[in-house]
Amino acid sequence: MMVRRGLSAWLPRMVVLLVVLCSAVSVLYMLACTPKGIDEQLAFPRANSPTGKEGYQAILQEREEQHRNYINSLKKQIAQLKDELQERSEQLKSLQDHDPDSLGPGLERSNPEKTPADLLEFLRSQIDRAEVHAGAKLPTEYAAVPFESFTLQKVYQLETGLTRHPEEKPVRKDKRDELAEAIELALETLNSPDSDSNANHHMYAASDFIEGMYRTEKDKGTLYELTFKGDRPHKFRRTVLFRPFGPIMKVKNENLNMANTLINIVVPLAKRASKFRQFMQNFREMGIEQDGRIHLTVVYFGKEQMNEVKAILENTSRSANFKNFTFIQLNEEFSRGKGLDIGARIWKGNNVVLFFCDVDIYFTAEFLNTCRLNTQPGKKVFYPVLFSQYNPGIIYGHHGSIPPLEQQLVIKKETGFWRDFGFGMTCQYRSDFINIGGFDLDIKGWGGEDVHLYRKYLHSNLIVVRTPVRGLFHLWHEKRCLDELSPEQYKMCMQSKAMNEASHGQLGMLVFRHEIEAHLRKQKTSSKKT
Repeated sequence: MMVRRGLSAWLPRMVVLLVVLCSAVSVLYMLACTPKGIDEQLAFPRANSPTGKEGYQAILQEREEQHRNYINSLKKQIAQLKDELQERSEQLKSLQDHDPDSLGPGLERSNPEKTPADLLEFLRSQIDRAEVHAGAKLPTEYAAVPFESFTLQKVYQLETGLTRHPEEKPVRKDKRDELAEAIELALETLNSPDSDSNANHHMYAASDFIEGMYRTEKDKGTLYELTFKGDRPHKFRRTVLFRPFGPIMKVKNENLNMANTLINIVVPLAKRASKFRQFMQNFREMGIEQDGRIHLTVVYFGKEQMNEVKAILENTSRSANFKNFTFIQLNEEFSRGKGLDIGARIWKGNNVVLFFCDVDIYFTAEFLNTCRLNTQPGKKVFYPVLFSQYNPGIIYGHHGSIPPLEQQLVIKKETGFWRDFGFGMTCQYRSDFINIGGFDLDIKGWGGEDVHLYRKYLHSNLIVVRTPVRGLFHLWHEKRCLDELSPEQYKMCMQSKAMNEASHGQLGMLVFRHEIEAHLRKQKTSSKKT
C-alpha cells in the first residue's frame, strides 16, 4: 500500500517533467534546424526595437546596409588582387624591357607571361655574376677562365691532355649539339624581323659565320660570342649568348664597323736581322696587302745590325708604297718591356689598338680582325693563345727535307702546342695600356714583363679575353738562356726551351732511339736468317 501510494504521488510529477523536457527539446530543435534568414529575423525582433511595419522596414534597411558593406569589402579585395596582378605583370615586363631579347626560345615557347618573376631575376643574376658586361678582379693569372674558339667545322681547345688534339672536329654529340644550337639561335636572332628596323635587312646564313668563342664558368653558365660577316666589307655582326644553368639566353646583338680601326704593331728588336726580314715578308703580305689598316713601330736596341734592319724596312716601304711606320733607336741594353712601353707611348694620333708582337711571330689577316673585334677601350683587352711551332728539324727529320714555312703552319698535335703559358702577344687600346700603368720597366732582359702586365689587367675591372686563335703562330728558333738571367728567369727560359723542341712522343723517340735502333738491327738479322 505504501509503495502504491508513493507511485501515485510521483507519477504526475514525472509526467509533467517529461512534458517540459519534450517541449524544451522541440524548441531547441526548431532553433537549431530552422534556416536563418530575414523571415526568422522578422519573427524575432530585437529588444527595444520598433514593432509593426516601421520595425520591419528598419530591420530590412539595416540588413541591406550590411549586405552593401559586405559587397564593398569584396570589391576592395578584388581590386587589391587586380593591383597585385598588375604589379607582378609590370615587374615581368620591366625585366623583359631591360633587355627585350633576354629570353631564350625555351622561355618564349613556354609563355613568358606565366614565367615566375623570381626565375627571370635568377637567370638575370647569373648573367650579372658572370663576366659578360664587366670584368672581375682575379687574384692570379691562373684564376682566369680562358675561352675556346670554334668554326663551323673545328674546335680549337686548350686542355688537350694526351688523347684530344689542339684542333679537332667535336667528337662528343653533346658538344656538337651545343655549338650548333648557339649558331642556330644567333642566326635566328639576326634574321628576326624586330632585330633590324630596315625591312630589307640582310639575311644571314651559316656560311656568314666566321668564328666563335665560348667559355664555361662552372657556377654560372656558358658565354658564347659569335662573329658573322656583315653586309659590307670590314663590317661584322656579333651575337653574345649566355647559357645559364637553364635555357640559353641572348644577351645582345652588336653592329661592329672595323673599317677605320687602325692597329699599331709594336716590335722590340735587337740584332736578329734575318728574322726581321722573314717578319717583314709576313707583314707585307698580311698587314699591307691584305689588311691595309696597320702601322708598324720598331723599337731597336743598340747599333749592331741596325743599318741592315733599317734597310729592310725602307725597302719594304718603297716597294709596297707603305709609309705608316716608325723606327726608334735606343743605345742601351735590350729590354722587351721598355721597348714595348716606349713604342706605345710615342704614338701621337687618336686612340689606337696596340698589338705587342715579337719578330718570331707569324700572323694572318684574319687574326688582325680578331684582334680588333676583341678589344674595346675601357672594357676589354685581348690575350690570344698562339700556336707554338716545334723544331722542324725534329718534326720533319725523317722526311729528308723541311717543307716551306706556309706548309709548316698546321695546327696538329705533332707540329706544335698552344702556348698557354705565354702572355707576350696581346691586343689592347692604347688608352687602357696607359691607364693601367704600362710595363714594369725595372724588369730587364727576357721574360716576366708580360706576366706582370697581364696581372694588372686581371686585377682591374676590364674583361680579359683569353682564347686560342688559329691565325697566330710562334715560329721555332733556337733558344739560348743567358747566364746573366736571374734564377727565376733562367728557369722560365729553360722550361720554354724544352717545350719548344718536340711533342712528348717525339722526345720519347729521341730518348729511346738507341733501343729502337737495336730493335731494328735485330729484326734485320732475324729476317736474313729466315
